[in-house]
Amino acid sequence: MTRLDSRGLPLSTTSDHAAERYREGLDLLLSAWPGAAEVLDEAIVADPDFALAHAARARLHAIRTELAKAKARIAAAEEIVARRGTERERSHVAILSLAINGLSAKALARALAHLDTWPRDVLILSLPLGAFGLFAFSGTADHDQARVDLCERHARHFDDDDWWFLTYRGWSHAENGNVAHGRALTQRGYDLRRNNANAAHALSHAMYEGGAHDEAERLIADWLPGYDRSGILHGHIAWHSALGALERGDPEQALAIYADYIQPSVTAGMPVNVVSDTASLLWRLKAYGYPVPAGLWQDAAAYSGNYFQKAGFAFADVHMALIAAATGDKAAVEERIRAQMELIEAGGLAAGPVVPAICRAALAFADEDYAVCARILEPVAAEVVRIGGSGAQREMIEDMLLLALMRSGEAVKASELLDRRLHRRPSSRDTRWHGLLAA
Repeated sequence: MTRLDSRGLPLSTTSDHAAERYREGLDLLLSAWPGAAEVLDEAIVADPDFALAHAARARLHAIRTELAKAKARIAAAEEIVARRGTERERSHVAILSLAINGLSAKALARALAHLDTWPRDVLILSLPLGAFGLFAFSGTADHDQARVDLCERHARHFDDDDWWFLTYRGWSHAENGNVAHGRALTQRGYDLRRNNANAAHALSHAMYEGGAHDEAERLIADWLPGYDRSGILHGHIAWHSALGALERGDPEQALAIYADYIQPSVTAGMPVNVVSDTASLLWRLKAYGYPVPAGLWQDAAAYSGNYFQKAGFAFADVHMALIAAATGDKAAVEERIRAQMELIEAGGLAAGPVVPAICRAALAFADEDYAVCARILEPVAAEVVRIGGSGAQREMIEDMLLLALMRSGEAVKASELLDRRLHRRPSSRDTRWHGLLAA
């Protein structure tokens, strides 16, 4: 009897229980819901030679930045699938192995080819998508469109009630500027499976991009209590609520959310989220003119010291530079820039010169040398998208440019940038800043 995954693809396992546990574990993984590791472990106990269960477990380790465990587990999957696996399964495991072993460009190319044959292989389809997916971290400037194109290419293969595909298709459209359509798709996915952190996250993004900040805050306030704190997106979804508080001009509420959900001592998030969420929220507070309580920057620096010390991961490089600049560690920023320039010369930094430019601008902004900050950022503003992440995350860098223009006396340029932002989406914060310029 052929056993199938949740999207109808055959599984090489002799155990009905292992197949059932794999289906459940994969859905938990795809919804960023607690329990995925334990359920997949049950699948492996039921059939120790179930390669795809080992591969999914490796993916979970990689998400948690547990790289040694991820590499060991995917190696086990490769050994098993070589002697007991279909062509699809061998390709599936090989792609995950490339991604886990840091060969992202090869993993992306192999994933896209794989999906042309097996478009319903959702774990592989998930790899290029999302704010931290292979497209986002490819260093290209068109990754928002690339995600939409990939989803639309394969949409016909998915049912109208596939909660996972609706979520990621909707998020891709919202990030690419088609906010109303993206929000509608994401809302359908959310309604089909509320126990889905990726859907709550994507819907809050769509609301943010549409200027519906109050709705995003209400959504998060209603949904977050039902998501265990061990969930990897718990702190990050709370971060979105903190952005809403700043949008309303309420730094006290933003800091309360930071203390309760975001700071390193209270969150179980992925290291890339913890570093970026702490750095970007504290940087926003400082940049907007609000006081940052003593010790918060130092705590963020102490946590980040355990991760991303080696330059080359553009999104992390930028946030590590923000922390170093804010804590006065100019030498650390300059050393990271030097390493980035060496990588660029060797062709090893896909996002290119925009990364060291942002790091230099952060140093200038922290030193209150706003004219220099603006002079550095203006020429590369259109390239910031290449660092990856989401529009909400990258907006901090545009804020840096905007505030540098305002504070260096470039009122016309600042007003033009504000007009473009307000045309893109409503923002009470941008409206307040526009009023300051007009005055």
